[in-house]
Amino acid sequence: GGQWEKALELFDELQRRGLEPDIITYNALISACGKGGQWAKALKLFDELQRRGLEPDIITYSALISACAKGCQWEKALELFDELQRRGLEPDIITYNALISACGNGG
Repeated sequence: GGQWEKALELFDELQRRGLEPDIITYNALISACGKGGQWAKALKLFDELQRRGLEPDIITYSALISACAKGCQWEKALELFDELQRRGLEPDIITYNALISACGNGG
């Protein structure tokens, strides 16, 4: 699970080099944090990308819901699912699988 730390190091490096992270960068980072069990860090990155004016997509939300599932944060996962629908995004099979997993981990 320490690969998420390496992902964050690379993220810091790309910014030091003057490169602007895009939604794909953030999606990859949120996914890495989720796989490493770092759901709170994934949510911080989600806030950060929005502050930068980037628009989260269905991949962003699926990665976040998956991160919440791993962290047994089923209520937050459901909240994110509601939010993505309010934004007019269409959940896909990956989104539903992550949400089902979150609810299954919620006890």
